[in-house]
Amino acid sequence: MTSIRTLSQLSRDGLKRRLGSEGIRLRVPPFVVHIRSPIPVVAQGLYQLYGDHEWLDDDTGFVDFHVAVQPRRRWFRPLCVFEFDGFQPFTPLACGEAFAFLEWGLNWCVTGHCHTLLTIHSAVLEKNGRVLVMPAPPGSGKSTLCAALMLQGWRLLSDEMALLDPQSGHVVPAPRPVSLKNQSIDVVRRLAPDAVIGPVARDTLKGTVAHLRASDDSLARAGVSAPPAWVVFPRYQHAAPLNVEPRPKARALVELASNSFNHHVHGRTGFEALAQLVDRSQCFDLQYGHLPEALAWFDALEAGA
Repeated sequence: MTSIRTLSQLSRDGLKRRLGSEGIRLRVPPFVVHIRSPIPVVAQGLYQLYGDHEWLDDDTGFVDFHVAVQPRRRWFRPLCVFEFDGFQPFTPLACGEAFAFLEWGLNWCVTGHCHTLLTIHSAVLEKNGRVLVMPAPPGSGKSTLCAALMLQGWRLLSDEMALLDPQSGHVVPAPRPVSLKNQSIDVVRRLAPDAVIGPVARDTLKGTVAHLRASDDSLARAGVSAPPAWVVFPRYQHAAPLNVEPRPKARALVELASNSFNHHVHGRTGFEALAQLVDRSQCFDLQYGHLPEALAWFDALEAGA
C-alpha cells in the first residue's frame, strides 16, 4: 500500500525553491491546485497550514486551477498580484497580504468556475454524519463560530462555502484554513493556545487577517460527504444574551438563494437542490454575544437531533 506524500516532506527551503520556479501541485480536496510564488510569506503559509495536504510531483495529471501570487512594484512600494491561468482578476495588494491573497483567490476560483456543484457562501461543519450550514455576511461572527466548533470536535467541511451535490443532496468537503479577522484571532488563540495560525496580514481591506489550520480529522475525512441537518443564521452582538428563534423555511430558502454563487447556472435543478436542503434541515436564527454560550447551544442541538 502506497502512502501519500505530504507537503511537510519538503524542507522549507525546498518549498521556497519550487514555488519560485516550477511551482507545486497540491491536492486541496476536492481539487488539485498548481501554485507558484517567489514571495516568502506564501511559502510560510503553505508550510504551516497545508503541511498535511498531498503533494503531487507529477506533471501528467489533471489540475483544476493554475494560480500564482507574483511580486509587482508600483511607485517603489512592493505589491503583489494574483494570477489565474496568467489572468490577473484583482487589484494588486501589499506583499504582506500575499498568503491571504492566495486564499481569497482560491475562493474566487471555486465560486467562479466550479459549476458541477452548487456553491453557497457559508461555513459548513459536520458531526456524527450530519451537516451544519451557517450562511452569514461579514461581521456576523460566522468564522469565529466555525473555528471554535472545529476546535471543539466538529469536522470542518469549509469555512467559506458549502459545495452541494445537486444529485445526492450531500455536502462535499473542501477543508482549508479558516479565515480569522481582527479580534477573532485572539479569541481563537485564547480558546486553543496550541492551534496553528499562519501569517498575519495587517491593514487589509478586512482589517487584520490570519488563517487557522484545518484539524487532522477534517483532512483525514475530506473524501466523506454528508447530508445537511441544520441551517443556522448566526449574528454576533457584543455582550448580547443568547437568543435562538426558528426561522420559517420559506425565509431560509430565500436567504440561501441570495447566498448562492451559482444556483442560476443549475436552473431548476439548482433551485430544487436548495429547497431540498432547507426541507431536510432545522432552520434557526442565532444571536450571541458570548462564544461559550453559543458553543453549548450547538452541542445541545447536535445531541438532541
